[in-house]
Amino acid sequence: MPIRINLLAEARALEDLRRRDPVKRATLVGLLLVIALAAFSSWLQLQVMMVRGEVTRVEGQIATRSKEFQQVLDDQRNLADATRRLGMLHQLATNRLLYGTLLNALQQTIIDDVQLTKFRTEQTYVLSEGVKPKTNADNRVIPGRPASVTEKVVLSLEAKDSGPNPGDQVNKFKQTMADFAYFRGILGKTNEFRLTSLSPPQALDGKPFVQFGLECRYPEKTR
Repeated sequence: MPIRINLLAEARALEDLRRRDPVKRATLVGLLLVIALAAFSSWLQLQVMMVRGEVTRVEGQIATRSKEFQQVLDDQRNLADATRRLGMLHQLATNRLLYGTLLNALQQTIIDDVQLTKFRTEQTYVLSEGVKPKTNADNRVIPGRPASVTEKVVLSLEAKDSGPNPGDQVNKFKQTMADFAYFRGILGKTNEFRLTSLSPPQALDGKPFVQFGLECRYPEKTR
């Protein structure tokens, strides 16, 4: 039987031993891990860039919406102020002292032997400063207090009683004024005419008379 001799057996054994070297395998595995880690790091970097872009876009939208919201708040304040001013003008127009109506009332309250010689109105206005609305740190509007004006009206009358017994018609004239619908509606029950002056009997062309004064205060109105 022939004997076969493999001259390459030793070389193949050395090659197999080299291929099974654990250091080489570890180096290959480490290289693969480094490549995978680099790829994962690149993916994370890409994700971070995309997220940053999205954050920048959202921040831009928030800034735009904040400006629009602030503009809306400013418009609301301006609208509220304009509405308040219009309301005050309307209130002033509908509640002001109308001299035509007053004169008409005076014409209808004259009684016999009493002559109205003078009337005077005194109108004063007291201003109260307002407080402007403001926005707090939470962008909430804190309402202010509008400025207001308090109107005070005083009506003064001077008349002459030349009746048979001068002075007897003073209280009657005073009561007639108080009972007239115009004055009763304005003055109510808390305000009334009061006697401010009464002169001693005098005579003009031999006819005796007395002069007297009445005064009433209109209810104060704050606008």
